[in-house]
Amino acid sequence: MSLNTTPSANRTHIGIFGRRNAGKSSLVNALTGQSLAIVSDVKGTTTDPVQKAMELLPLGPVVMIDTPGLDDDGELGALRVQKTRQVLNKTDIALLVVDACEGMTTEDDGILRLIREKKIPYVIVFNKADLLPQASGGKGGRPFEKAPSADMVHGNNLLVDENCILASAATGENIQELKERIARLVPEEMNERHVVRDLAHPLDFVVLVVPIDSAAPKGRLILPQQQVIRDLLEAGAVSVVAKETELAGILQKLAQKPSLVITDSQAFEEVAKIVPVDVPLTSFSILFARYKGNLETVVQGAKVLDALNDGDQILICEGCTHHRQCNDIGTVKLPGWIRKHSGRDLQFHFTSGGEFPADLGAYRLVIHCGGCTLNEREMKYRLKCAADQKVPVTNYGTAIAHMKGILKRSVEIFQIAKT
Repeated sequence: MSLNTTPSANRTHIGIFGRRNAGKSSLVNALTGQSLAIVSDVKGTTTDPVQKAMELLPLGPVVMIDTPGLDDDGELGALRVQKTRQVLNKTDIALLVVDACEGMTTEDDGILRLIREKKIPYVIVFNKADLLPQASGGKGGRPFEKAPSADMVHGNNLLVDENCILASAATGENIQELKERIARLVPEEMNERHVVRDLAHPLDFVVLVVPIDSAAPKGRLILPQQQVIRDLLEAGAVSVVAKETELAGILQKLAQKPSLVITDSQAFEEVAKIVPVDVPLTSFSILFARYKGNLETVVQGAKVLDALNDGDQILICEGCTHHRQCNDIGTVKLPGWIRKHSGRDLQFHFTSGGEFPADLGAYRLVIHCGGCTLNEREMKYRLKCAADQKVPVTNYGTAIAHMKGILKRSVEIFQIAKT
């Protein structure tokens, strides 16, 4: 996919961490060959995490996340540092930028420990190599050469870590080698995941049911629908896109039965009545749960909808932010369906975008969107937060399919149906 068409969720997320004035923003500019980040000698120029989507050769489409300094001070500075640490939850590869003239600090140690705990592949970039004395072979020389050994200057101690490189954002020293190192850190599975491609064969008909109502964006399809169509094109399959009101007529006109029908979650019940039982049926939301690696978790979580009690609190989360319509699925339709299904007096809470509460203890259930705008690492972080606190999780499509009595049918194509 090109720079303009690759969704953020499908890009490798590279987080840039370090103290103020370590040269994080300068490094972003050096890696990309563009003046994307504001650079200044004044400490604290970057005040909030800044995301930049770009092509980083030889890696391909990435999102670079430039973060505030880890040593930011004051009450506002503490909030900025907290935001910086939250960026780790979506980081696929971390770059810890250290001022080579000063060496590792307490703040650097702290973020490196978190990076290791979260098992994020990383490179420690000792920046400002151009300001170091020339290598002399003795004391006072550079702490290491272009291809550093495991012995790094760390104040008065030695830091033993093979994931280090000496570089200069100002002169370009070792920037190309750094790019190549980053490319080698990308997990293979990130390049092998497919939304639907493995479920279709060349020339298969796959029908996509896309309601067009007041909540539908004007003049375009939403991201999950776009990604499914693109994936089917890669498979050589034929996408047939229709509204739910035209579905029955489309199925009659097709020369053969479709190999799969994929529907928007809110039309699940109506579509299930139209599609013959011998034709596999699922939803965009369920497809993305499988794509993010959490389908079995959300299938199990949906069962909690049968055991809710009066006063239970439910958290409904959306990964993106958008203008909510009067009949919004997340804040209006879904709560209404859940109240009707359970017959209980329930309390609903809502989050959107990058906000996700660390404390989930008050909730009986978390219901998440399909997460098409979130990368896999962030989705896994959210799921782990819930699992650690023993709070069940499901998603929109899975919850709706369960309440409509068609969940088993909706996941049969993945061969993990639960009775």
